[in-house]
Amino acid sequence: MKKLLVILAVVLMPLAASAQFEEGKVYSGASLTGLNLSYSGAEKFNIGLQGQLGYFVADDVQLYVQGGWQHAGDDLKFDQVELGGGGRYYIIQNGIFLGANCKYVHGAGGYNDVMPGVEVGYAYFISRTVTIEPVVYYQQSFKDHSDYSKVGFRIGFGIYL
Repeated sequence: MKKLLVILAVVLMPLAASAQFEEGKVYSGASLTGLNLSYSGAEKFNIGLQGQLGYFVADDVQLYVQGGWQHAGDDLKFDQVELGGGGRYYIIQNGIFLGANCKYVHGAGGYNDVMPGVEVGYAYFISRTVTIEPVVYYQQSFKDHSDYSKVGFRIGFGIYL
């Protein structure tokens, strides 16, 4: 009986999540980035906060703006501020999404960069509207590919209204 209930819950979970990815819904999210889970040639330590505000322009298609703060490097003198936007496509209503974005990064010491990126993640619903969202991402640096491009992991929370 327990196996049947678990199978039923797994089969019905995408149906419950599907209502959240409809046109006209609003998304708000926040994430903790880095925690030494990203890598670039110039940074040994990395931690940051990021916020997003999005809108579903069509079923399964979200556009968003994002802002964030990033601390990178071994000393406490290299902070960055980020501002950008992007989009996500939620695959077949199951919570897996593909994303593309671009952000402008301004840092201490005259560091400025434009960084387009791609991501793949999963919106795991812990309630009807709240998700935990693990994401694997890649950010390409226009300033210096080998030192500033990043591959990383972040985890965040999302609210779908």
